[in-house]
Parts: sequence; C-alpha cells; structure tokens
Amino acid sequence: MTKDTNKANANESEIASHWREEELIYPSDEFANQANINDKNIKSNFTIDKFPECFKQYSDLITWDKEWDQILDSSNPPFYNWFVGGKLNASYNCVDRHLSDYADKAAIIWVSEQENEPDRVITYSELFVKVNEFATLLKEFCGLKPGDRVTLHMPMIPELPITMLACARLGVIHSQVFGGFSGTACGDRIIDSESNILITADSYNRNGKLLDHKVKADEAVEQASSNGTDVEKVLIWQRYPNKYSSSSPMIQGRDYSVNELLESYEGKTTPPESMSSDSPLFLMYTSGTTAKPKGIQHSTGGYLSYAAATSKYYQDIHPDDIYWCFADIGWITGHSYIVYGPLSIGATSVMYEGVPTFPDAGRPWRIAERLGVNIFHTAPTTIRMLRKAGPDEPAKYNYNFKHMTTVGEPIEPEVWRWYYEVVGRGKAVIVDTYWQTETGGFIGATLPGTEPMKPGSCGPGTLGIFPVILDENGNVIEPGSGSAGNICISNPWPGRMQTIWKDPERFINTYFKKYAKPESKDWRDWPYVTGDGATQSSDGYFRIVGRLDDVINVAGHRLGTKELESAALTVPSIGEAAAVPAIDDLKGRVPEMYVSLKPGYEKQTTIENDVKQAIATNIGPIARPAHVWVTTDLPKTSSGKIMRRVIASISNFVEVGDTTTLSNPEVVDKIKQQVQSAKIELNQVPKDIPQEIIDEIKRFGEDN
Repeated sequence: MTKDTNKANANESEIASHWREEELIYPSDEFANQANINDKNIKSNFTIDKFPECFKQYSDLITWDKEWDQILDSSNPPFYNWFVGGKLNASYNCVDRHLSDYADKAAIIWVSEQENEPDRVITYSELFVKVNEFATLLKEFCGLKPGDRVTLHMPMIPELPITMLACARLGVIHSQVFGGFSGTACGDRIIDSESNILITADSYNRNGKLLDHKVKADEAVEQASSNGTDVEKVLIWQRYPNKYSSSSPMIQGRDYSVNELLESYEGKTTPPESMSSDSPLFLMYTSGTTAKPKGIQHSTGGYLSYAAATSKYYQDIHPDDIYWCFADIGWITGHSYIVYGPLSIGATSVMYEGVPTFPDAGRPWRIAERLGVNIFHTAPTTIRMLRKAGPDEPAKYNYNFKHMTTVGEPIEPEVWRWYYEVVGRGKAVIVDTYWQTETGGFIGATLPGTEPMKPGSCGPGTLGIFPVILDENGNVIEPGSGSAGNICISNPWPGRMQTIWKDPERFINTYFKKYAKPESKDWRDWPYVTGDGATQSSDGYFRIVGRLDDVINVAGHRLGTKELESAALTVPSIGEAAAVPAIDDLKGRVPEMYVSLKPGYEKQTTIENDVKQAIATNIGPIARPAHVWVTTDLPKTSSGKIMRRVIASISNFVEVGDTTTLSNPEVVDKIKQQVQSAKIELNQVPKDIPQEIIDEIKRFGEDN
C-alpha cells in the first residue's frame, strides 16, 4: 500500500501496543493492616448500579454549612452539578475545622532549596492567622468579593497556599500560573480570566540561583494591558522578609509589598464565605497547541470532596504521617495533593522550593530522612532524573517510606522497578496514578491496601470511576484483546471539571463530541474523552500509552512514544530517552531516539545498536529507530519535562521555535549541530515539507 493509504487506514486510537504484561506485586500485610481502606470488598460499594449515591462517602469527609439536597444533577449533560443545594467553604475545611484537634500540628513544612536555610513550620493555628490576615487584606484593600478572579504567579513558597486559601475564604476564584512560565504567558491568562489583581513574589531560588521573579509581573501587566485588560494592583510577597530581592523597580500606585501591607492587618480575621457547592473554586489553564490556553474550571464541593477522599484512600494519609508531594503547586498535582487534599484531612504537607538534584542527587533523600517523611509522591520525570543523576544515592540515607506515588505521565517498568527496589527498598507500596488537570484527582490507580501493583500499569479505575476503551467508531475494545484505543470515562464524578471558563462549546467539542449522543439527556451517552490511548489487560488493569497525538505512525503502525522510550531504558547505560518522528519517503514516519547516559558510563560504539536491538526485541522490528542520537543532555523545561517538539524539529530540519522556557537552552545548538551535520552527510535532509506536516512536528509531544 502507499503511505497515503496506510495513513487513511490507521485509526487514530489504535496504537500498536507491544509491552509485555508485568508481574503483580502485592502490598505487605503490615501495610494492608494499617491502610485507611483494607476491606477487599470495598468496590462492591462503588459499583455502577450504586452510582451516584456511592459518592456520599466522599462528601461525608468534608464539613458542610448546609447539607446538600441532591447528590447529582445530570439534567444538562455534560454540565453536571454535584451535591446540589449544599453550602461550604474550602478554606474553612482546610484550616478552621482542624483547630480543635490539630491546632499545634504542622500543616505545612516548607524546605528552602538553600540547604543552610531553616525550614518554615506552619501549624494549623498559625495557618489560620496567616490566611485570615491576608484574606482581610484582599477584602478591604483590594475590594475583592465572591466570584471575582485573581491571578497568582507564584513560586514554591509558603505564601502560595496561604494566598490560595485566603482567596477561597472569600469565595474569590484563584488562577495560579506556574512560576516557571513567562510573564507573557501569565498575561494571557489574566486576559482570559479577566482578573485585575495579580499576586506574585519578588524572587525564588532555583538550581542554586536567586531568580528575579517580579520582572515577569511587569511583562504580564504589559501583555494584559496591550490586549485590553488592566491590572489595577500587583501584590508582591517578599522571598526574604524585610528585603526586596528584585532588580525590577516597584511601580508607584500599582505595586505593593504584601509584607508591608500586612502590618495593618495583624490579628484581623474575616469569616469564611458560605459558597454553593457548584461555585467555582479555581481555574487552572492548560497549554494549547493550536488555540489559546483552556481555563479548566473546578467546583468547590465536588472538587474538594474528591481531593479529600483520594488523599485519604489512595495516598493513605493518616494523622501522624509526614507526607511529601514533590511537585509544584502551579500544576493540578500541587493543587489537589499539596494543598486542598492533604489539608482538608488535617495532614502535614511538605513543600520544597527547588529542583530535585540541587546541590546533588541525594537532596530529596536527606530531606526525607531529616523530616521523617513516610509518604513520598512525585512524577516519573523526577524519578528518571534522580535515577540518572544518583542511582545509588537512596541507599545512603535512613528514611522509611511506607507509600510512594507516581503521577503525571506513564512510568516505564524499568524506572518503576528502580523506584520500588532502590527508593522504596522493596517495602513501600507504589500507587501509579492516572489523571489529568481536567479530572481533579486520580481516576486510575490501585487501592494501596487491597490491590496489587503492576509495573507500567496504573491499575483499574478508582472508586466510582468506570473507564472504557473505545475504538474510532465507539465500539468497546475488550480487556485482554491486546489492542489500544481511546480511554474514556463512562460516568461523571465529583472531581471532574465543570467547564472551560467562558467557553462551554469548546468544553463539549474537546471532551465529549467524539462519542456523545447530543440529543440524549442520559449521562451514559456522554463519555468523557481523555485524549489518551490505553490498553486494558484481562485482569482489568489499564496501561496508558500516551497522548493520541503523541504517537509515531510507521507504515500504518501507530507506536506510542512511551513504549519506545521504555524499551530504550532497559539498556543499562541509558538514563533518559525521548522518541520523536522523522519524515521518511517510504514509511511516512520513522522513529528516532534521543538518549543520554547515566553517570559513570562513557559513550561506547555499541550504544546505538544496543538501543535499537532493545526496541526491536521489546516491541518488534517495525519499531527499530532509524537513528539513535547519544547526547550529553536533552532540552528540558524548568520542571524537568523533555521538550520533544524541539528535538523533533531538529530531526526534521524545522525551526525549533521558542526555547525561552528551557532550563538548558544551550544544548539545543549542540544537538542541532550533531544531528543535522550527520544527516547532511547521509543525504537525509527532507525536501519540500508540506505546512501541515511542519505544524504536526512543531506540536509533537505538547499537551492539547
């Protein structure tokens, strides 16, 4: 067949999946006996015939000012309201209600990236004071009221959760922008949310440097103003109290030091606003590749109950645990599992300011040892980074994890095993979670006390979540078939987004249009489309194979990048791997692999062949990369995410575009010189690339 015919016959969702099934690993009796849920029959309470009433168990974990009348209003799909008629306040649930039992307990333990700086320990009673003082400031000085929007562009400092909880106390909708994003990106989100207050910080530590952050506020305000949105006030927290650590001057009449303003609000309190369950709590913007960022809108009652329950049941947090989610609050993981989830159940939540490997790869384990952390939660990106930079470091420290989470992307079995055997010492339970910004909390994971782990698989749907894999025609792909398809969620749940801010049509088109029956009012006819590909084994466990637009179509075979990268990482010397598509006249696309080595390994002449052979062995000859490029490093964002679009552009002689968000932009030219020089010598420079293919390459590896 011609490559055009191949392309036409290749269903978007039918990704070739060749990963072998891994063994099941059961939690220890010791862990199971202490788990918050150790009833192996618990899922009988959450069967589809008990939906939606099963989620009353979640709502019972939070305090309501007024009890709800109806658990779910599904009369206007896909716009659902949970716990209808109920009233509550998220800040009250995370702070005030714990004062009777946990006033002197640490709510937040904050660790500076600078190892010589002391921790900041904030008890629940101290958190109550700080949240109230700042909420009063926002109310009286800024005139904020329920329903107003405020943009936060803050780094990982304790004032970030304080600010979020102060906004929630007033019923003000907060929109936190990841601190590593540019001022322009922040400005775009100000424009969309129509907020006229920006809350930021003067500086923060990152990789050993004190970065000027306030300069981004100036850029954000200018971007917003040039597009018709005026920011009236910029509130600036000082990273070091009584010291302004920015070279960007304060603008008279617009910029205000929060630390100075708070002197007038010392000891002041403001009562928590009683909000309707369906009132928006926050917006979180996801990046768009072909359109503006999407403002994901989450509710107060449904979201908070879901974050609380998944923290209690899946993170297995107990009152005496020290829990550390090693993530950034600028992403949904930090919202749900640093702030709202743990604090709503009275946990002690650890925050860390900096990068995992500063000043060395032993830093996380030193922190864990010193603080007595026993629940550790991080992303595969961080795990791979630590595995590469310090594979033997965990053994040097005397910490004791009982539970470890992995979150944010699929984790390769080889990396999973290092996490389990080396970091967890073969004792800690791993909960490999699947979810998205839009889902509010975990939607695929194993219950740690009752269900076995499987390397590379997130597990079954979480309690009350009923995933299904559909082909392009909406037919169910049966478990154990070996075929991948679109993983969808067949039912609503409390943590799911309400809509896209100000864009309900885009909400429907993005997440439901593919399979919905528009004329139906039955929620069963409106499956939520995740946009991810997955397989389901005969035991019911799901394996996520990546975004459906993050695949490589080789002669009609759609190969998930994660399975290619997972196979490459089975080579002992490989620390990181990234797969990208390259244009091929015969096959349409062929995979190319970029790899970097673990410390202590030198480049050998056999490495390229070893990687090719590992991929051919683990997946099949069709997946063998056309090239394996061994580089000293790969281009990454400040959060450690490999920027696949950059290396895909290099492989295809396409302009790499904006690299300002990279933490290591200097590697781009080195890789470009290495790869393109070699391809020129081999006469492999693509000619006359159509614009649609150029656009495809520039989008590769990016979130929708």
